Amino acid sequence: MSDTATTATRSDALRISDVPEAVIRIAGNSQDGIQAIGGFLARLAGRSEQEVMTFMTIPSTISGGPSIFQVRIGSGEVLSSGDEADVLLAFYQHSYNDHLHSLKKGGIVLFDSDHVEPNPEAAKSYHHIGVPISSRTVEAIGGVGREKGKNVFALGLLAKMFHLNVPKLEQLIQERFTGKDTSVAQNAVLAFHAGYSFQLENVVELFRFMEGQKRAGNQVVMNGNEAIAYGLIAAGVRFGAAYPITPWSDIMELLRRELPKYGGCFIQCEDEIASVSMAIGASYAGRVAITGSSGPGIALKSEAIGWAVMAEVPLVVVDVQRGGPSTGMPTNVEQSDLNLAAFGGHGDSPRVVIAPANVEDCFYTTIEAVNIARKYSVPVILLTDQAIATRIEAFQEPNFKEICQDITPDLTPVADHKPYDLAAPDGVTRHVAPGTRIGSGKYPVVTGLEHDEMGHPTGSPKLHMAMTAKRRRKLQALAAELPAPDVFGAPDGEVLLVGWGSTQGPIREAVTRARREGQAISSMNLTYINPLPNGLEEVFSRFRRVFVVEMNDGGLYGYGQLAAILRARFCDARIEGINKTDGLTWKVREVLDAVRERVASTAGKNGH
Repeated sequence: MSDTATTATRSDALRISDVPEAVIRIAGNSQDGIQAIGGFLARLAGRSEQEVMTFMTIPSTISGGPSIFQVRIGSGEVLSSGDEADVLLAFYQHSYNDHLHSLKKGGIVLFDSDHVEPNPEAAKSYHHIGVPISSRTVEAIGGVGREKGKNVFALGLLAKMFHLNVPKLEQLIQERFTGKDTSVAQNAVLAFHAGYSFQLENVVELFRFMEGQKRAGNQVVMNGNEAIAYGLIAAGVRFGAAYPITPWSDIMELLRRELPKYGGCFIQCEDEIASVSMAIGASYAGRVAITGSSGPGIALKSEAIGWAVMAEVPLVVVDVQRGGPSTGMPTNVEQSDLNLAAFGGHGDSPRVVIAPANVEDCFYTTIEAVNIARKYSVPVILLTDQAIATRIEAFQEPNFKEICQDITPDLTPVADHKPYDLAAPDGVTRHVAPGTRIGSGKYPVVTGLEHDEMGHPTGSPKLHMAMTAKRRRKLQALAAELPAPDVFGAPDGEVLLVGWGSTQGPIREAVTRARREGQAISSMNLTYINPLPNGLEEVFSRFRRVFVVEMNDGGLYGYGQLAAILRARFCDARIEGINKTDGLTWKVREVLDAVRERVASTAGKNGH
């Protein structure tokens, strides 16, 4: 909890201290439902006008294994899931041993005394509270509680510790088990109240979150994959096709469930090539379609994406990045698909790449991806990652009446039509939907071969050059319309931190902390990766150093994938990389330590 916690009242002979925020880390095995505990806490925060951000790790093996779920709840702005935990809930000895270091000094470790033997030395640094969670859950709901109820019992302990809203938690528990036998929800509520009523020993105080900022409307609480799926529905997408892969599959499953409610459908294909090809066919039929995967699947889709570039068919491809190469670390985060997304294909095959920065951004950027694909008749790759995919955030409920759009094909007859008209000044042309009557009687064709203005195959060098330039000009026209990203912090200074995707939050928190200490550090987050927005060089010119913070390897020359793109674009040696590949999200202190190390090392070389 924050050092600014203040004592408010006394209850049950224990003081209740108001706290502005807290970081709770839950450590156990994936089979224990620890993600459910974190999900309950995050959704309660969202329904209580609190800010929330989560972080989770899950094992990559089918049999399961050690896992964590960290949730940061605050009354003010929350930009990261937190560097250190205020409370550690440990279910097993390995959970205790492996994650005790994640606690702040003086933090609380709440452990299952049926499975954990605490370290006496650690008791000097951390406040220990032992509870026989497993056995008490069995007492409350019977033998089933041994594996199926202890997570909800532990939720009750946390609810008591943080003075949480019990009726809202009961409602969340009931909602979680809707559709199952009523006894399941009843047992869960029993386990929750057993935990809530358990008399905690060795407790000095209880806590209560300060009230969050009052908002005009409702908050919604979801993870990034859910936000993308609902963004696709709001954008008017009614068809998708894909093959399952971690961590993309949640989007696929949600669309399979929800699209039929809106007259659409989602098809699970036999492989990645079939799925992207089916989506391209649906897009050519007149309505933008969706496919998606993670890095291995995107690699398989690359030839067909090139076909969509050549045929100028709009398409949205979601890439939820994970650790690579090959099967890599399928349940860990990495930002190493950027080169694949921007350049993965044979020949000159320009496509759009955009990267949302947080869960709310996933919703709105997905809608923008659909609209860009439609306007420019081009594949758009929505580049997200495992961290955003699985983390839960709360944000203002969108105005669906204003946002939701209908992209039903327009079959109004036309006098004539050239799908690849070279006279288009910005290179932008669009297909008419198949079935549209063309008065001239000249109907075009679509092929992956180079073609003339009507789509007929050609080997003409002159036409190939003209069509290649046409496909390039479309992205240049888009770049001219893109706004330059805002600078977070002062508009000039010593250091500019550049990030993309899920690095935005930790970077901004690092900037805030550094500026409080008097350091001239600012940051900028790039949403549009390919093409880049105009005006970046003017921003870079106002800073002495530009560090690109990424979750990928520094490469042969000491900078990562976005840094390489920026250096190639601007020929600016001041652009350097700050990289890591541990499969975990950036911590605020890691960013600051890396910046200080770079600055100090340069100062040493210069003799300062």
